[in-house]
Amino acid sequence: ALNDKGLPALKGVSFSIPEGEILGLAGVSGNGQRELADVLSGVRPATGGTIRLDGLEITNQSPREIVAGGVGRIPEDRMSKGLLLDLSLTDNVILANYREPPFAKGGIMNAAAVGSYSERLVKEFDVRTPSVTAPAATLSGGNLQRLLLARELSLDIKLLIASQPTRGLDVGAMEYIHNKLLEQKARGLAILLISEDLDEILLMSDRIAVMYNGEFMDVVDAREADVARLGLLMAGVRAGVRQGMESP
Repeated sequence: ALNDKGLPALKGVSFSIPEGEILGLAGVSGNGQRELADVLSGVRPATGGTIRLDGLEITNQSPREIVAGGVGRIPEDRMSKGLLLDLSLTDNVILANYREPPFAKGGIMNAAAVGSYSERLVKEFDVRTPSVTAPAATLSGGNLQRLLLARELSLDIKLLIASQPTRGLDVGAMEYIHNKLLEQKARGLAILLISEDLDEILLMSDRIAVMYNGEFMDVVDAREADVARLGLLMAGVRAGVRQGMESP
């Protein structure tokens, strides 16, 4: 994949995430994490390699096709990439499937089905709002993230790409997001957790991949990792660092 300047952003990145695992992706911002998430989500073309989901190739499919195939994404910027703030909570939770039954039939929206669906998700994910018809812009950062989670996790997904899912949130909101991700992991969801917060990566991950200059420096078992070891890898230093297990 190429970065926004047209230069190669990823170099020989190869990994897999089995069901019910969280693969943490650590690294200093700007080392290819965003481009990797974009390629997996279909919003940036892959210039080489193959992407498979549950055995089916999805390389360079459209974002809509990739979502339909079972990939959800929490982008790092919830306000400009994840949600449409001028639209209501209801409009935001059905962005990915508003054309499908039971929300629409023959191009006609089923307002009752849409309304009950959004009410249920807002309640289930404890989104604090006076009304599902309120603009998303009225929500706090933590509630915006809950709304985004509600939308993505309500879909029939097999893989969730979560980029900086707790950035800028208070402790209570962070704990809520972490618990939701762990709950989904327990249900068999594969999760790619991209974060610059090493404490979060160490807390949440089963395995940890460290990215530097567009490539994976190593993939280690989270039980064997610590901040010092990850910090060296994030700086591009392999010398003196025991190689961890490779991604399958």
